[in-house]
Amino acid sequence: MKNFILMFVVLACVVLFVTPGMAADNKYVGTKQCSMCHKADKSGNQFGVWQKSKHAEAYKVLTSDAANEIAKKKGLKKPAAESPECLDCHTVTADAKLLDKGFDAKDGVQCEACHGAGSAYKAMATMKDHAKSVAAGMTEFKDDKAIEAKCKTCHNEKSPTFKEFKFAEMWAKIKHDVPTAKK
Repeated sequence: MKNFILMFVVLACVVLFVTPGMAADNKYVGTKQCSMCHKADKSGNQFGVWQKSKHAEAYKVLTSDAANEIAKKKGLKKPAAESPECLDCHTVTADAKLLDKGFDAKDGVQCEACHGAGSAYKAMATMKDHAKSVAAGMTEFKDDKAIEAKCKTCHNEKSPTFKEFKFAEMWAKIKHDVPTAKK
């Protein structure tokens, strides 16, 4: 009985203290990893939707003369493509040790900018089970309100080029549902 209680206490500690930190240790794997499973039409072609979006070009925008001029006017010391103030919304920014070898910040606002670092949930067996994916660190959005809140972390008045953000209109351009199985 003592062994059972000890085992229960150890297991509870693992669940309470180790599991939540695991998502924080996930690495960003990049769009190439995500695209392997998310470009087929039958699964929703989420990669294709992203590829045609302005999110895919978000980093590239920072390399333009116009972006550098904006950065200069804002008093930034570096060009736009090197300024954390710009990079925060134009790509995924994270500690270098959390970036997998296949991750490329130049891919812009990619999957993991919204869905979280994917190293622990990228496996097919995990991705096929939504609850497992979320438990492994994938960000879950319960409804459009939660999605809109995430969008507005970048699409807001802090942006020097901000114009009114019309969530419904913009979401329609990037929405990428997983098709439900037909019964």
